[in-house]
Amino acid sequence: MALYVQKFGGTSVGSVERIKAVAAKVKGFRDQGHQVVVVVSAMSGETNRLTDMASSLNGDPDPREMDMLLSTGEQVTISLLAMALQQQGVPATSHTGAQVGIHTDSAYTRARIQRIETDDVKADLDAGKVVVVAGFQGVDEDGNITTLGRGGSDTTGVALAAALGADECQIYTDVDGVYTTDPRVCSRASRLETITVEEMLELASLGSKVLQIRAVEFAGKYNVPLRVLSSFEDGPGTLIVAESDKDEDSMEEPLISGIAFNKNEAKLTLLNTPDIPGVASRILDPIAAANIEVDMIVQNVAPAGDYTDFTFTVAKGDYKTTRKLIEETILPDLGGGELRGDNNIAKVSLVGVGMRSHAGVASKMFRVLAEENINIRMVSTSEIKISVVIDEKHMELAVKALHKAFGLDQADIEQD
Repeated sequence: MALYVQKFGGTSVGSVERIKAVAAKVKGFRDQGHQVVVVVSAMSGETNRLTDMASSLNGDPDPREMDMLLSTGEQVTISLLAMALQQQGVPATSHTGAQVGIHTDSAYTRARIQRIETDDVKADLDAGKVVVVAGFQGVDEDGNITTLGRGGSDTTGVALAAALGADECQIYTDVDGVYTTDPRVCSRASRLETITVEEMLELASLGSKVLQIRAVEFAGKYNVPLRVLSSFEDGPGTLIVAESDKDEDSMEEPLISGIAFNKNEAKLTLLNTPDIPGVASRILDPIAAANIEVDMIVQNVAPAGDYTDFTFTVAKGDYKTTRKLIEETILPDLGGGELRGDNNIAKVSLVGVGMRSHAGVASKMFRVLAEENINIRMVSTSEIKISVVIDEKHMELAVKALHKAFGLDQADIEQD
């Protein structure tokens, strides 16, 4: 007998019929003798509906009241799923985040889990029940309802699996696993049987939306086996494991595990900035104070030692705000300079633990892009990642060319 924590997203519970199908899937596991904890999101579209209602009443709603409102979406789903399980002859009980004892800090709309009390959940499991838990929410030390931010149900699932010592945390979604890249962009993309936590963290941070990055961090920190599966079809999905847990033979197979891309990028360059100690902080400190996250950073070498160019990227939604901040605050502080910006760029990234032991990945990547006449604007690397910034119009071409060049196309993998 194993203990599974299964998380179902909004599309998986998007209708009464889908909730019945989820109940049947859960029943199948319980009929095999397993203990099951189910974590669910709000029904698809419900969070947006509640947010729109709040916005129509108040353009700047109080964060505490927003958490109170948004938490009701999951409460609807847990009660309906518990009813569906009971109707199928499965003893089940539903719990909100507060009832489970998911304690968070008081950062409304983006709270972080501090601890989980598992006594009640274990008691229900020992009594033969399926425990249905509301994802995305918890309670602070003052008893206020909090939410974990977008995708927080994934984090709830992995955190519960860690706290309960579950054999596996299964994330059910509308895709049947983690792919070498987005199949909507590259039809030759293939599903990965396994991927390391490090690789998944990189892919999630670089634009892959299969899993919420905080959930992957939890899985890595507490060594929780994490599997991505489809709610709509049977299959093995993709197992996310620690690098040390991967089969030794498989470690030599793929040099690159996946290709991530992100169109939500904008680039800003400050020309002729003083080449003196502390200039980077004078540029970035006001941006950080405005709660704007900076991604890639490149500072050119000053030919004469007096002035340099400083380039960085931000989310496309922060582009106008960042430009205004630079023009009104940063450039006057630096004594002048010129600002150039581009919000028609994309970031394309190769990810793979195989890079640690193989040379020439970057040069091959650059050669493939050059053969497609794609110019590289910026480059960033880590041990298992290489990212380039290119013109947005070339993004799909770049992804397809790199996918083929590094042997990730379905036909290539099948031949291997």
